Amino acid sequence: MKFNILTLFPDFFDVLKDYGVIGRGIDKGLIEINTVNIRDFSTDKHKRVDDELFGGGAGMLMTAQPLYDSLQSVKKSGVPRIYLSPQGRVLDQDLCNELSNLPEITLLCGHYEGIDSRITDEFVDMEISIGDYCLSGGEIGALVLVDSISRLVKGVLGNEESPLTDSHYNHLLQHNVYTRPRDFMGLKVPQVLFSGNHKLIEEWKEKSALDNTRKKRPDLYEKYLRKQDPNKGF
Repeated sequence: MKFNILTLFPDFFDVLKDYGVIGRGIDKGLIEINTVNIRDFSTDKHKRVDDELFGGGAGMLMTAQPLYDSLQSVKKSGVPRIYLSPQGRVLDQDLCNELSNLPEITLLCGHYEGIDSRITDEFVDMEISIGDYCLSGGEIGALVLVDSISRLVKGVLGNEESPLTDSHYNHLLQHNVYTRPRDFMGLKVPQVLFSGNHKLIEEWKEKSALDNTRKKRPDLYEKYLRKQDPNKGF
């Protein structure tokens, strides 16, 4: 899968080359990171990419021209252009699954007070937020998006079943997990996990996942119940 990342800070994404499974995915040729420096497209003699807001307001706004030209430089039919924005659809596992099926996406990272709304309205296909809060720029959000999507690309994870047990994959949090030692300060691993009975183990995992979701994320638990029976009110 190819990620085109339009940013004022292309070096910010160098970390991905050495970052765990994503780095290995890049080495294997399963993931491609194409960073594009928006500033390179500025026609201003000083390479400025921001200006004051019309109508007043604090801070500076990224100007339309370099944003448009940088988007045009990677424009390709069928490749969605995504702006990382606090006004966008909140990222969830369903959206990650959906985007992971695409061969290529373009991520636009804003900065300062954001970008000229003419770009958002006319030249962006989707806005995505990683949560209901604001960041200094879109780069951190882009990192989150790249990581959450890349791990779903076939071959990136060593075990193809790993994503299937992740929290949120099926609208449930992950079941409790344990490793050695079996007894830590009197806290013991559930005996069923050593039973060798795969049916009982799977039943325990399902119950643990349901319990975790109900206790820690009741909102997610209700979403799960609605998905199980859309006609039932909760």
